[in-house]
Amino acid sequence: MSDSRKTAEHMGQIAEYPPTKTGMRGNHEGTFSVAHPMGRGKKEFFTDNLRIEERYDLIVVGAGISGLSAAWFHLQAQPDAQILILDLHDDFGGHAKRNEFEHDGRTLITYGGTESFQSPTHLFSDVANGMLKKLGVVLDRFHSAFNRALYPAMGLSRGVFFDQATFGENRLVAGDPSTLVADDLAPDQLNARDWQAFIADFPLPEEDRSALLRLHREPEDYLAGKSPEEKQAHLEKISYLAFLRDLVGLSELASRYFLARSNDFMALSIDAISAYSAYEFGFPGFAGMALPAPSDEAKAEMEEPYIYHFPDGVASLARLLVRDMISGVAQGGGMDDIVGARFDYSQLDSTTEQAVRLRLSSTVVSVTNRDDGVDVGYSRKGKLHCVGAKRCVLACDNVIIPRILRGLGRAQSAALLCNVRFPLVYAKVLVRNWQSFVNLGVHEIYAPCLPYSRVKLAYPVDLGAHEHARDPQQPMVLHMVHVPCSPGSGLDGRAQAKAGRMKLQGMRLAMMEQQIRSQLQCMLAPGGFDHESDIIDITINRWAHGYAYTFNSLFDDAEESQATLTLARRKLGNVAIAGSDSAWEPYAHAAIDQAWRAINELR
Repeated sequence: MSDSRKTAEHMGQIAEYPPTKTGMRGNHEGTFSVAHPMGRGKKEFFTDNLRIEERYDLIVVGAGISGLSAAWFHLQAQPDAQILILDLHDDFGGHAKRNEFEHDGRTLITYGGTESFQSPTHLFSDVANGMLKKLGVVLDRFHSAFNRALYPAMGLSRGVFFDQATFGENRLVAGDPSTLVADDLAPDQLNARDWQAFIADFPLPEEDRSALLRLHREPEDYLAGKSPEEKQAHLEKISYLAFLRDLVGLSELASRYFLARSNDFMALSIDAISAYSAYEFGFPGFAGMALPAPSDEAKAEMEEPYIYHFPDGVASLARLLVRDMISGVAQGGGMDDIVGARFDYSQLDSTTEQAVRLRLSSTVVSVTNRDDGVDVGYSRKGKLHCVGAKRCVLACDNVIIPRILRGLGRAQSAALLCNVRFPLVYAKVLVRNWQSFVNLGVHEIYAPCLPYSRVKLAYPVDLGAHEHARDPQQPMVLHMVHVPCSPGSGLDGRAQAKAGRMKLQGMRLAMMEQQIRSQLQCMLAPGGFDHESDIIDITINRWAHGYAYTFNSLFDDAEESQATLTLARRKLGNVAIAGSDSAWEPYAHAAIDQAWRAINELR
C-alpha cells in the first residue's frame, strides 16, 4: 500500500448512520449536483493534470449490488488486491437501500429500494447462487421467515380504491380476487370474493360492470381466425390499453380500473406495455385466445412465491458484501444477524490496512485509459481528486458513462444512452398503528388513478432479531409506490421515463409529504385513520433513476435491442462495464451476473 493512501484528505468518513435519515432519500439533494450538469453536457471536468493521489489494483465506480459484487468477485480471485469503490450517494447499496425508523426505543427496519430476490430458484445463475451461499444466505430460510399466513389469518384481503375525481365517489372495495406477478400470497390466501360480487361494488355504470365481469369470467377469442403465432405477434405490438378498448370493447372509464396495474412491476402504465406482456403477467382477457405458453421466465415470476425478502430488502445483500470485504465495519456472519447489525461507517474508508475501501459522496467525473492502467477523477466536497488503478469497472447508470469515459466511440455512446432508467418513488410511512387497515379488512390497496398506486402493510418477516408486528396497535411502516407515468401522452417508454424524471425533480419534499398525507387520509379515514395523529414520520425514496430499461416489444426490435445491449457493455481498454443496465433487467441477479462478466473481461 502506498503512503499516498494514508493522506489526510481521505482519512475516514464522518461516523454517521445514513439508514436513519428520513425526509428525502434515494436520489436526494447532493447526489446529482455534480452529475446533472455533466450529464447534460453543460460542464466538463478537467482532471488530466491532477496528481495521482492513490493507486489500486481495481477501482469500481458505483456501490450498488453490481459494483459491490464486482469488488467481491475480484477479491475472491485475488485476495491481496487493493480495491477502491466510489459512489455519489451518502450510503452504499445503490437502489438496494435500507431505511430505519426509531420510535419509543424500538428500531423499525424497512427497504427504500429493491424489495426482494426475484424468483431465485428459477432465475438465479450458478454464479449468483454461489455468491449467496458463500455469504451465508440460505434461500430455504425465507420459507419459515416470511409469514405468508399472517394477514390472511386476520381476514385481510387486497382492495381497490376508486377516487372521486375519476370515478365519481371515494370507495374502497375489498376482496380483490386478482393474482399478481411476483405475488407473495397463494391464490387460496387472498380472502377474495368471487368476481361477480367484487365487481358489483365498483362505482361504475352497470354496462361497465357487466363488461368487466365478462372480461374476467367469459373472455372471448378477440383475434379469432389468426394462428397462435399471429396472435402473439399482434399482441406484442399493441398496448394492453389498446387491447382493452379496441378488441375487448371496454369504455375509457372501465379501462381506467387497470391503468396502474403494471406500475409497480414495470414502472409503466398499461398504455406503454404490450398486450402480450400483460398476458404473460396474468392480466385478464386472454384465457380464450389459445396463445402460446408464457416464457419460462414469465412463468417463474407468476408461480414462484415472492417471499425471498429481508426486512430491509436487498439492502441486506449489500450489507453482507460490505461486511465480508471490509473488516471492522460490522460484527457477525450469515443472513440472520445482518438484519440487526450496526455498521460503523467510519470504517468504510478508514486508515487501517484493509483490502477494500468504500468512499461515499464521491462523484466520478472522468475515467481515462492509460497504457498501464486507468486514471479516475472524482469530485468530493467541492474538490477534484484523481486516483489510479490497473483496472476499472463502471457499475453506474449507463447514461452517465459517455460523459465520463474518455475515448468512447459515438456508436457505443449512443448504445449506452438507450438505457434510460425509469423513475419511481418508494415512500415509507411510519404509522402509530395499523388498526385502520384491519377495520377496513385490507392489508394492501391498489389505487389506479391516484399518485401512489400501491399502498400496503410491510411484508411479514421474522429474521434474526427482527420480529414483525402482529398486534394492529403496534407501529407499522407502510410501503407506498408512485410511478410518474404519462398515460395518454402517446410517448414511448423512454420518453415517459424522461418526462417522469422531470416531474419528480420539480416536486419538493413538503409537496410530496402533503400528497402522501392527503391520499392516506382519503383512503383510510373510514377505518379511523387520522394523518395528523397517526403518522409519526415519513421517508421518501425518490429514485429519479430507478428501474433499468427493459426490452419493450411496443417500441423495440428484438434483434436491434440485443445488438445495442451487446455494444453498450463492450469493454474499452482497461475499463469494463457492469450494472443491471448492462443486462436491460432491473434485478439483483442481473446486477450480480453483469459484475461477474465485467470482472472476467478484465482478467
